[in-house]
Amino acid sequence: MTSALPSTTQHQQATRALRRAALLTGLTGFGLLAGVVVSVIAPESWWVWACYLLAYLAGGVPAGREALRELAKGRLDIDLLMVLAALAAAAVGEPRDGAILLFLFSLAGTLEDYAMGRTKRAVESLLQLRPDRATRRIPGSSETEVVAVEALVPGDLVIIKPGERIAVDGVIQHGLSAVDQATITGESIPVDKAAGDLVFAATVNGYGVLEVKVSKRASESTLARMIALVTEAQSQRAPSQRFSDWFGQRYTVLVLLGSVAALAVFFLLGMNIDDALYRAATLLVAASPCAVVISVPAAILSALAAAARGGVLFKGGAALEDFGTSTVLALDKTGTLTRGKPTVSDVVPFDGDAHELLRLAAATLAHSEHPIAQSIVAYAREQGLTPPPASQIVAVPGRGVQAMLGGLPHWAGNRKLLNQGIQLSALQEQQLAAVEAQGKSPVIIGANGRLLGLIAVADTLRPGAANALAELRQSGFERIVMITGDHPEAAHHIGRQLGLAAEDIFADLLPEEKLAVVKGLEREAKVAYVGDGVNDAAALARAHVGVAMGTAGSDVAIEAADVALLSDDLSRLVAARRLAQRANRIVRQNLTFAVSVMVVLVLFTLFGNLPLPLAVVGHEGGTLVVVFNGLRLLMTKRTKPRYSTPSRRPVPVTGND
Repeated sequence: MTSALPSTTQHQQATRALRRAALLTGLTGFGLLAGVVVSVIAPESWWVWACYLLAYLAGGVPAGREALRELAKGRLDIDLLMVLAALAAAAVGEPRDGAILLFLFSLAGTLEDYAMGRTKRAVESLLQLRPDRATRRIPGSSETEVVAVEALVPGDLVIIKPGERIAVDGVIQHGLSAVDQATITGESIPVDKAAGDLVFAATVNGYGVLEVKVSKRASESTLARMIALVTEAQSQRAPSQRFSDWFGQRYTVLVLLGSVAALAVFFLLGMNIDDALYRAATLLVAASPCAVVISVPAAILSALAAAARGGVLFKGGAALEDFGTSTVLALDKTGTLTRGKPTVSDVVPFDGDAHELLRLAAATLAHSEHPIAQSIVAYAREQGLTPPPASQIVAVPGRGVQAMLGGLPHWAGNRKLLNQGIQLSALQEQQLAAVEAQGKSPVIIGANGRLLGLIAVADTLRPGAANALAELRQSGFERIVMITGDHPEAAHHIGRQLGLAAEDIFADLLPEEKLAVVKGLEREAKVAYVGDGVNDAAALARAHVGVAMGTAGSDVAIEAADVALLSDDLSRLVAARRLAQRANRIVRQNLTFAVSVMVVLVLFTLFGNLPLPLAVVGHEGGTLVVVFNGLRLLMTKRTKPRYSTPSRRPVPVTGND
């Protein structure tokens, strides 16, 4: 996707257009006020008509020009209704009422432009958080220089001091710190960062000095892509928005024909030409569908902007609406509900101390590149253990590793590496079977002809995952299922921790089989599928709503899904669901209110004696009410998790959970 950031010129043009609209509205109001004052002082003076003419020109010419542009395209719009109603009022000798109409119509349009512009400015303001300049290390030197952010290219090294905003997307080369990523991922707690970790433009460095290698140009950063994606999403129409556009076009034609028919009926009822034209003009205003047409985009665009501020990117109003109304939630396991990387879950010594077992295992596996071995070594390091030196290290493919420690042979691996003649006792076999039954990967540790113990490694559940699923179920998901390619034991072990029924767990599936499961679920309900955005691409594309989580910095994932959660925090999924449902409620409120006001005004016009100014106030007031009701979504606060991420729990010394 090509970055399509709003340029400085575009900002200036939008600002000038808003100022021009405000000036014309002011001139329309001045002409109206002056006309009223002069009509009281000198009712017969030509100055009365001159003042009202100013109001008509300032308020009517822009609307008339827009109406003619739409007519040239074969479309009738609301501007035409307002201009015709104002001209009809002037034709029957009531220029004041026409001026009131044009002033309030112009004022409402200006306020709508300002209010709707806020939804874009709410996201575009993120750009202002990115520093304009950065401290770059001069290649081949220890010296630094301050350069414009746009001058940075991938491979450059930049220095980020404590408290500074990070200017680029990149990878930390040196340094430790905590980084506040709220502007990008919506996370409320700073994230610890070290060498090898990603950092993002517009986030705030904490206590340490960081040296970061630039990975993307400023125009291609995650921040830039966020804004480009939201800008693109705002131009797409949600189903309800498409309906309101369709309704507005056809209803405008109906109002025009109805007003002409009403004019004929008024004549037949014996009204004179002036009264009939005045009532027809009032009907044009009362029946105008402004509020109906604006009620949907006012809510949808505000929700898109509010979601982006919280680290959730909806790729259009359709995704927002569908996520709020989905009734089945399907989730991938690895990397979505779990951390996605092996972690030590159990240390079970057969003889001796658990820490000593872990220390010997880390020494034996220190030079292995296998992910399970690396997780054990990393965990020993986190526990502050210092492995003894190992020699004569031999990797046995598919089995494990052998090494010499303190002059004695040691080994670490699976059942196949058990030395000939060494047998597991009944208790040891029971402990090993218990670990395997939970879908964990056991590593057996032995030394000098005897068994020392086993260490179990598993993909552990994300903190707060069970709470998040409980809240999502409360939000209206009638069924929550887990779909994974992992083996059934591991899947059911995780499923039990999440409170999922056995029939809601689909395991040992290939990508095409995941797709088949989603297709089957879609036959019963609207499905939202949550995955990592890469290996779940087919299922994400097939579901009514595909949600990719943890996608900050991932171009592929952002492109693949309908919704992108920029952090791995499952509370963002809960917040996105609540926001989507709230947006849908506000759309319904707006449509109900707009149609109700329109019906009341039309009834009073046809069967009562509604003055044109009152019809104008009711029409424009209703329009502004639905706009500002939609804008309430912009004030949505970032949802803080109801659960916090705990520190690493101590490893149990038995094989049983």
